[in-house]
Amino acid sequence: MSREHLLSISDLGREGIEGVMQLADSFKEVARRPIPKVPTLRGRTVATLFFEASTRTRLSFETAARRLSADVMTFVASSSSLEKGESLRDTVETIDAMGIDAMVVRHRSAGVPSQVTGWTSAAVVNAGDGQHEHPTQALLDCYTIREALSEKMGRELSTDFSGLRIGIVGDICFSRVARSDVLAFSLLGADVTLIAPRTLLPPSLEGWPATATADLDGVLDDLDVVYLLRIQAERAGQVLLPELDEYHSRFGLTRERAARLRKETLVMHPGPMIRGVEIAPEAADLPGSLVTRQVRNGVLVRSAVLLRLLSGTAAGGVDASEEPGA
Repeated sequence: MSREHLLSISDLGREGIEGVMQLADSFKEVARRPIPKVPTLRGRTVATLFFEASTRTRLSFETAARRLSADVMTFVASSSSLEKGESLRDTVETIDAMGIDAMVVRHRSAGVPSQVTGWTSAAVVNAGDGQHEHPTQALLDCYTIREALSEKMGRELSTDFSGLRIGIVGDICFSRVARSDVLAFSLLGADVTLIAPRTLLPPSLEGWPATATADLDGVLDDLDVVYLLRIQAERAGQVLLPELDEYHSRFGLTRERAARLRKETLVMHPGPMIRGVEIAPEAADLPGSLVTRQVRNGVLVRSAVLLRLLSGTAAGGVDASEEPGA
C-alpha cells in the first residue's frame, strides 16, 4: 500500500501545518490522564532509526508512539550490522521485513529519509537529515509559539503569524532546524530575519523566505521571538568559526541583551543549549523562555504526526472517550 511520508515542511503546506496543530491540541487532554494513552495505533509498529546522536527527538517520538499504543522498535546504529559492513539499504530492508508501519529516520547525510522511502512500504518521517530539514521540530516550534501567543495576548489560538517578527540567531548554514523553521514560519505569515556572521549564513538565500543581517543589536528590540541556534561544529568541519567568546559577545543572548527584551518577547532554542555560548545561563531561565515547553509540546506534535500518517486522520483529533491502550 502506498504511504504518505513527512520529509519536508513543503509536504504539508499551510493547511497541513494547521491540521497537525489541531490534532496536537487533542493530545493535551490525553497527556493529563493518569494513564496518558489511547488505543488508536494498537497493533502498529513504529521503528526509530537514528544514525546520529539524539536525546529529545528520539525519546519524543518513542513516547508519542507509546501514547498511541503502538509498539516501538529502537534501532541503534553503533550496535547494528552496519558495524560489520552491512549497507544502509540492506539494514532498512531487513527492518522493513519485520512488519514495520512507520520509520522515523535521522541521518547525518541530507536526502537519506527520502532514499529510505524507496526501500520500505512503511511511512517515513524525517527526524533530521544533514543540513537539509527537521520538519517535526518546525511543527512543534510553530505549535509552541501559537500556544504562548494565545496565553500572553489573551486571544484564541491562531495559526496566523502575520506581523510576527522572528529572529533566528546563530549557525544558519549548518542548521536543518533553521531551514524548516523559516519555511514553516513564513507559510504562517511571519517576518523572519536570519542573524549570523557571514561564515554561518548559507552561500545564497535563494529559496529562503527571509532577510539576513549580522547586527543582532540592531534588530533585537523589534523581535517578538528570539530563536537561538547552537554552533554545529560536528557539521561545520574546517569552516572558519568565530572564537566562542567573540561569538557570545556578538551573537549570544547575553545578560545585557536579555535585559533589553520586552516582557512579551519569546525566547526559543531547539536544544541542546550550550550555556555561555549562544545563551547566558540567566537568559535561559527567563519567564519568556519556551525551551522546556518546546520539549513537552514535541510529544504532542509527534503524536499528531504519527496519527496523521498511520490512521489517515487529517484533523479532528483523538476520541477523548477512548480507553487507554494495553
